[in-house]
Amino acid sequence: MKTSVCVVGGGPAGLVLGLLLARQGVEVVVLEKHADFLRDFRGDTVHPSTLDMLDEIGLGDRMDALPGRRNGALRATFDDGTYSVADFRRLPAPHNYLLFVPQWDFLEMLATEAATFPTFTLLRSTTVTGLLRDPAGTVTGVRAAGPDGDLEIHASLTVACDGRDSVVRRELGLTPVDYGAPMDVLWFRISRRASDGEGLAMRIGAGGLMLAIDRGDYYQCAYVIAKGGYDEIRAQGLEALRARVAQRHPVLADRVGELATWDDVKLLTVKVNRLDRWHAPGALLIGDAAHAMSPIAGVGINLAVQDAAATARILGPKLAAGGTVTEADLAAVQKRRRFPTVVTQNIQRVAQKRVVDPLLHATGRIEAPAAIRLLRRFPVLQRLPARIVGIGIRPEHLV
Repeated sequence: MKTSVCVVGGGPAGLVLGLLLARQGVEVVVLEKHADFLRDFRGDTVHPSTLDMLDEIGLGDRMDALPGRRNGALRATFDDGTYSVADFRRLPAPHNYLLFVPQWDFLEMLATEAATFPTFTLLRSTTVTGLLRDPAGTVTGVRAAGPDGDLEIHASLTVACDGRDSVVRRELGLTPVDYGAPMDVLWFRISRRASDGEGLAMRIGAGGLMLAIDRGDYYQCAYVIAKGGYDEIRAQGLEALRARVAQRHPVLADRVGELATWDDVKLLTVKVNRLDRWHAPGALLIGDAAHAMSPIAGVGINLAVQDAAATARILGPKLAAGGTVTEADLAAVQKRRRFPTVVTQNIQRVAQKRVVDPLLHATGRIEAPAAIRLLRRFPVLQRLPARIVGIGIRPEHLV
């Protein structure tokens, strides 16, 4: 098979990139290793800047039709009370909220829209096994295993959107700089009742924090634990974990029995890293393949989608005209996206060091820090964290 662009990975970055290139008439093949998108994704937060971008290409109504939950504010509960930390309602309309939408629905919507363009092809159940190179070492496509056997996709440009364990990155011999993280996350569901109230709630106390994402009829819960602490928690038994969850989020105390076995609890190993160089001759890496983000503020999907938008805007016109993308062109994508990535990761790393790590090792009563209390006293200040989280650093636009 021959194409102009081969995109490895059918997640948010890969499908957005495939869609945006196909809209410009560029031949693009997206490879997705799974047969469908129905999996237990760790990220389903769609930020205002991504919603703005989807509006720009006429997909706003399609997003509104998906079964999502809108959250206008982020609240944090300490031992001395509940505080509003970020008020997204203070951002410019119409997207002055975070949207929590099942990622499988989001991806299926993108794939369906992209399929309306004749230059777009999505190959499911297709796993990349290696790279194709010319005698000079330039990447000229990939080798893959599909449902009908092995195949080769020859492409002028290969874009790795295959996540933090990127096969393309490994085959290129690129190693990201690891910045470390003090925590891992336990990921599980607990049912929600109408009487619980709505919104996004974070519960903070000695020993850590827990986030409960309102998904309508259930909460998607993220329980933060110390890095490498999963085996110890597992050894203490499931009942001990249920007790911790009930203590951290008392409203859920009568439902923690829904965690029936350890199969109901998934471990997310947190990584924060970044490549020094996001490209090689014939290949570009974006999203988690280039920079794994901390789950703090749930910005990973947003950064990946913004990477895809910048890639399509910078490289699309040249590809559509039949031109050859040079390393200078690929470097231009990295130059555009490196700054917002570095700033966002630095904010996350500061939060990990000064907030999360001390909490994980704290004992006794935990009260809101002075900065959080200041946000309550002057609510207008809540616009700043809302903007950093919701819009981000240097958001991308298509028009």
